[in-house]
Amino acid sequence: MPDLSQFQNPRFARMYERLSVESERRGAAEHRRKLLAGLSGRVVEIGAGNGLSFAHYPPEVSEVVAIEPEDRLRALAEREAGRAGVPVRVLAGHGGALPVEDDGFDAAVVSLVLCSVPDQAAALAEVRRVLKAGGELRFFEHVRSAHRGVALAQDVVTPLWRRFGGGCRLNRDTARAFAASGLVVEEMERFSFKAVPSAPALPHILGRARNPAR
Repeated sequence: MPDLSQFQNPRFARMYERLSVESERRGAAEHRRKLLAGLSGRVVEIGAGNGLSFAHYPPEVSEVVAIEPEDRLRALAEREAGRAGVPVRVLAGHGGALPVEDDGFDAAVVSLVLCSVPDQAAALAEVRRVLKAGGELRFFEHVRSAHRGVALAQDVVTPLWRRFGGGCRLNRDTARAFAASGLVVEEMERFSFKAVPSAPALPHILGRARNPAR
């Protein structure tokens, strides 16, 4: 088993467990349904958290391999896997070193995780490694604002937010990171979403990118 000690944050995991349920009610569930619509074949989900995406995978998906580093969240994901309508296998691992084979998946899914991975470039390189040529990355992420004043406010708030938010960085320009990784973004919707009443509305992106032949 990989060393995942740096990813353990039981206090944040307990908070996330509570807040994610509220977020689902406020619209995250609909975003997840849109994120996963039309997928088929083998899928790897990176940073699966407590497994709230599992219920939304369409029946054309033959297997989901879900990767989660945090012990408490992974245990919750395993519970959700037993309720899912498609086969789900939950593995211990992290985005920078996925414990799966090269070129093994038709699609990869990232959902509110690229804000907190230690190294976005490494995580996206792993996405490209495990996807088949022509495979899809589906993404739903909060990102740096396109408005300069808001983006500067995100820069100011991020150090404190990151400390209490499980490593989450509000100011990551994830769309730019996709382009730098070599993935080809084919569809991307930008919108504001307020996940819980106590948090600000944050800019989000939802869409898909293609893994070109290497």
